[in-house]
Amino acid sequence: MAQIAYKPSRFTYADYCIWPDEERWELIDGEAYAMSPAPARIHQDVVVALVTQIYGALGETTCRVYTAPFDVRLPHRDEADAAVETVVQPDIAVICDPSKLDEKGCRGAPDWIIEVLSPATAAKDQIRKRALYERHGVREYWLVHPTDRLLFMYRLGTDGYGKPDILPTVGLCTPAAIPDLVIDWKGVFTLTEKTD
Repeated sequence: MAQIAYKPSRFTYADYCIWPDEERWELIDGEAYAMSPAPARIHQDVVVALVTQIYGALGETTCRVYTAPFDVRLPHRDEADAAVETVVQPDIAVICDPSKLDEKGCRGAPDWIIEVLSPATAAKDQIRKRALYERHGVREYWLVHPTDRLLFMYRLGTDGYGKPDILPTVGLCTPAAIPDLVIDWKGVFTLTEKTD
């Protein structure tokens, strides 16, 4: 279970930037969450396989793909970075607007975020982060369950995310946020089968 750091007031990106490098944290609306220990190998296999496919498919587009640790700052409005109260490190983030990228990472909502579920972070990913990404305008949010091989696909509409499409991770799948990109699930899970 993700641990919450105690502080009587809210944390900001200014606090986050002075914490020890060997500690990994996320801030969600001013609350600090310790990142869990290194995820299981299947989690890492799925992340690497997905990123490999995404990176290869983006080609000459303006979109870029990043993996954790990579800071995504989600300001409420136009506040200075030091005052931002939400900084997350998604497993995979795809950003298509180059103006959102700087040396610190990304400021503003990525177009597409993928979290690969693990027992330590599943509740936070499915509840807190889903609501957070919806509120900040992340166009597409995928939750991949690596052992059950299910995809929970949230797509932003006029009324928010709504109910997810729940799909088996078989065949081909295309994110609406980047319709020219195709994920081949066989390619994702072939790697995990070879290392089991």
